[in-house]
Amino acid sequence: MKTKLLSFFVLATGLLLFTSFTNSKNSSVKPFVVVLDAGHGGHDSGNVGNGYKEKEIALNIVLQIGAIIEKDPNIKVIYTRKSDVFIDLWERGAIANRADADLFVSVHCNAHHSQASGTETFVLGLHANERNLEVAKKENEVIFLEENYKENYTGYDPNAPESFIGLTLMQEEYLDQSIMLASLIQNNFTNKLKRKDRSVKQAGFIVLHQTYMPSVLIETGFLTNNSEGAYLNSKKGQSEMAISIAEGILTYYKNIALGTPKAKNPVITQQEIDKAIETTEEKIYKDVTFKVQLAASSKKIDTKASNFKGLKDISRDKEDGLFKYYYGETSDYHKIELMKAFAREKGYSSCYVVAFKDGKKVKLSEVLNSEDK
Repeated sequence: MKTKLLSFFVLATGLLLFTSFTNSKNSSVKPFVVVLDAGHGGHDSGNVGNGYKEKEIALNIVLQIGAIIEKDPNIKVIYTRKSDVFIDLWERGAIANRADADLFVSVHCNAHHSQASGTETFVLGLHANERNLEVAKKENEVIFLEENYKENYTGYDPNAPESFIGLTLMQEEYLDQSIMLASLIQNNFTNKLKRKDRSVKQAGFIVLHQTYMPSVLIETGFLTNNSEGAYLNSKKGQSEMAISIAEGILTYYKNIALGTPKAKNPVITQQEIDKAIETTEEKIYKDVTFKVQLAASSKKIDTKASNFKGLKDISRDKEDGLFKYYYGETSDYHKIELMKAFAREKGYSSCYVVAFKDGKKVKLSEVLNSEDK
């Protein structure tokens, strides 16, 4: 079963990553889009080593990075958050995908039960050792603070090593570029700031998994270390970190600009999704109907395609005083996953798969774990 699921991930990812690129007369003037992500926020404070707040330090650094790099008129900066608010991990990646971003940079602060210190920059990949796995698990556990996390991250357990295996497939296309950016940033930390070098590493961060462009996650140091925590909490430390990261991004941009311009992110068409459905191995669950939930609203909307960004096969049910709007209807889980990918490409970045049995909604996780299929 795991082999089949991995095969499906490869197919779905291939649709997103290897669809023929869109050529545009205006592509040469498209700005270089950088999405800056300040980790945590709102009711998720991140780690609070030595009484310092990761969410505040990460935001301060990110805002300074943006202020530096957006001085270049060819660079457009987008922030996942600019204030103390909570943003779901899947939405952080969706922001970058909707913007057709060229880079995604997520900033965090580390913690440990010892006086560990140093900077490290991660790209998405299989954990190389137990320590990398623990760092990723710590950052990924924030999904438990999100509403509907069981549906949005079905099949993913942040505490299970096997959950990381499929994640690497989603970013393999951009791994080399991610490593290039990570190395530039890490070198600045080490050579210019003389911070302890914990190197560039690979680990399975959900926030990186959600993006379709070169992406890195930066651990700027350990708040739990007495001196390093104080440094990161200071204006001087935050400024120096921001400058080092910004310079890494700008150097990466200049290197890319000298090479082949990046094509626009591919767009899945209805014809491609139909073809993929025809050629995908079926995964039928008897007596179960899968649908993609697009939205919930108190307003009753006509289910015609023009009201749903061109999507056909829209249905509507009333549940708990709200109208729920669904796309598709099938007992084939592979097919519904492809339809979910298509719906997200159309702009429904928060859509997710739901399951029904005998006309009643049931937990998707229980259906997928059942043997009756």
